[in-house]
Amino acid sequence: MRTREIILTLSAVAMLSSCVSKKKYTELEKDRDDTKSELMQTRTEKQELENQMNQIEMRVERYNNKIASLQTEKDGMMVSVPNESLVLSEKNKQAMRKTLKDVPASKLAGATSLKDSLNIAISHNISKKLGDSGKDLNLSIEETMVKINIDDNLLFGDSSFSVGRNADDILSRIADVIKSEPSLEVLVEGHTDSRTIKEESYIVDNWDLSARRSAAVVRRLETKFNVPSEQLIVAGRSSYDPVVPNNSKENMAKNRRTQIVIMPNLDKFFAMLDSE
Repeated sequence: MRTREIILTLSAVAMLSSCVSKKKYTELEKDRDDTKSELMQTRTEKQELENQMNQIEMRVERYNNKIASLQTEKDGMMVSVPNESLVLSEKNKQAMRKTLKDVPASKLAGATSLKDSLNIAISHNISKKLGDSGKDLNLSIEETMVKINIDDNLLFGDSSFSVGRNADDILSRIADVIKSEPSLEVLVEGHTDSRTIKEESYIVDNWDLSARRSAAVVRRLETKFNVPSEQLIVAGRSSYDPVVPNNSKENMAKNRRTQIVIMPNLDKFFAMLDSE
């Protein structure tokens, strides 16, 4: 009897010991899984931090490269900023000041901004390039575009689109300006007054006349003065862009004009300023 009790007791102890060991094992296994999970999370967070650091370093490198580029190019650069003000390099400022020294004080009196001064400098420089022919031209600078207005009596006869020989002196000087900078684009616009074309005329209407006159000027620049064709653009505006009301003969004469619009990018303006 006693032997049986001893066996039962030992069996119970063995079973209890087995249960305790399995529970402990389960706990240890759970701890191990938790540790693995924490380790994986730590590795993931570390990778994310490394990626963020790499992105920051790339941005810093881009900024540094941009600063280096600006430093390298600053002597020849002019930048237009969103509010339409201008940021000029010291070299370009000196070029503009040099040109403005030759400009009469009366022309500078109306300059209230850096852009005004730049426009005056460009206008003076191109007028100088045009020489005596420029006296008969109306030249202006608007939004970085140089606009040269030529009265039609200097180019054409009444209702004619054949360019006269007397126009060659003006057109040759304009051609020299255009050819001085291959990146320029030049829009030649024909303009008429509001009078109706005579029915018996071989010209259809003022649209036709303005476009034919523009094309005639372009052909003369191209064939006689060797202006590259890819720099030239033809446009006809008919009577729909007058400079003054068409209410008198004098005003109509002003509206009959050919407008040559030179369209450089901003930093090319200073190439014009520096060239003699």
